[in-house]
Amino acid sequence: MKSLVWPILLSIVLPLVAAWFAYPETHLPPGFGVFPPLFVENPPGFNLIIFVVLALVEAAIVLFLLFPQWFGFIIPIPPSKPAPAHFPVWFWIGAALTLFFWWLMWKRVTPFGDLAYYAFTPLWWGFILALDGLAYHRSGGYSLLAARPKTLLISAAVSLAGWFYFEYFDYFALGNWYYPNSTMPELSHATVVLLYLTAYTTVWPVIFEWYTLLNTVPGLVNRYSNGPKIALPGGLLLWSGFFLIFAAVFFPYPLFWVMWIGPLAIFSGQLIRKGIWNPFTAMAEGNWGPALLMALSALCNGFFWELWNWGSAHPAQPITNPNYWIYDIPYVNVVHIFAEMPLLGYMGYMPFGIMAWAIFIWLGALFGFNTGLLKNETTSGGST
Repeated sequence: MKSLVWPILLSIVLPLVAAWFAYPETHLPPGFGVFPPLFVENPPGFNLIIFVVLALVEAAIVLFLLFPQWFGFIIPIPPSKPAPAHFPVWFWIGAALTLFFWWLMWKRVTPFGDLAYYAFTPLWWGFILALDGLAYHRSGGYSLLAARPKTLLISAAVSLAGWFYFEYFDYFALGNWYYPNSTMPELSHATVVLLYLTAYTTVWPVIFEWYTLLNTVPGLVNRYSNGPKIALPGGLLLWSGFFLIFAAVFFPYPLFWVMWIGPLAIFSGQLIRKGIWNPFTAMAEGNWGPALLMALSALCNGFFWELWNWGSAHPAQPITNPNYWIYDIPYVNVVHIFAEMPLLGYMGYMPFGIMAWAIFIWLGALFGFNTGLLKNETTSGGST
């Protein structure tokens, strides 16, 4: 147990140690500990060279996803899809909740009064139910809620802890995002904190629901299942993650991307070192599907996160969504399409999705709960 825990504890302590030297007067970055996080300072503005380099890297990733055969993948003929099941009752309940609270959050002025302030979390739990029901329909009767309700419930608890862990690193990045509406006078601070805590429970479950849904598309599952066998060294990943999160405290703007990569490297590296199945285990066997489908799951949901967030504040008045967020990403914070997220920033959802899964698997190994998400899995990658 100790061998599993120490790298994660070190990942929390290292930024604090670095901050002691990076901020000799306060020993902490500005705004540290303010919850929900608020605006800290303006980051560096647009940089064409960095924008072009990052755009080229992301274009290469898109080409890889669209044409994996160019990169050594063999795409087999996909199996036939199972006969669809009926839509379960929770799909209709979830769809109704999603549509109602979406309308409420965007409309803002309604006959329902102050209910709009509380729309964010029920909107997302409605969407989770709808996605689960859609997966149930497409899979022929399998979904997390139908077959693994305990796993879905545990994922909500992991989501609460996991997002706090991820949010922690944002303090040291000097606010890649912040929450300007979290101090609205209509709500007490205690109420706002409670709203944020309940909202945090939705992140992991909705990504996992997308994953089960994407796995109902045989052609997509098979598309990345037979590729190059690349075994990533766990120790190198782990210590690279430590180095990156330490260095990012001293250079928060040039290394703004570390908060998406560093924690992923630490969790995945430790899982690999301990021989615990994780998405990179499958990649070492030539099956890139688990990692890429989880990355795509987070990316798919990212469009809904950003669209619904943007619409809750445009037009700006009246303000009723305390969970609304704004990005202050350096160098590339341009090209916003119905979103506060800059266009190039969407790619960050992909490593985030894999990191969320790695945290879930790590906690499953630590506390002994089942982390399987798909039918006939006892662990995330093992069959019964």
